[in-house]
Amino acid sequence: QVQLVESGGGLVQAGGSLRLSCTASAITFTNYAMGWFRQAPGKEREFVAAISRRGGGADYAESVKGRFTISRDNAKNAVFLQMNSLRPEDTAVYYCARARSPFTGVAGTEADFGSWGQGTQVTVSS
Repeated sequence: QVQLVESGGGLVQAGGSLRLSCTASAITFTNYAMGWFRQAPGKEREFVAAISRRGGGADYAESVKGRFTISRDNAKNAVFLQMNSLRPEDTAVYYCARARSPFTGVAGTEADFGSWGQGTQVTVSS
């Protein structure tokens, strides 16, 4: 069972930046697409971004395009989410996720992901 551990969340003013990190315990990290999701209070969890196995392809939610960038370092079993120009509506718990199946392309629905981290809180003040 893979373990995913997120870090980097915190409190930031609107317009600021944060970089989230997620490290995975499994040595087969490079076989899986990875993603970030978020859940705001009272709302369902939603897709934020996903990246292909080798990092050559990525997909983003419309609400974060041009502001967030997903990347990965397969040598370190890590995936990152650089968040710029943060807005109060970005406030949420952010979850790292691993694709449910290996050797698949970039996916953007919750059903495509089978392993989840514990989440890290991001709070953007206005």
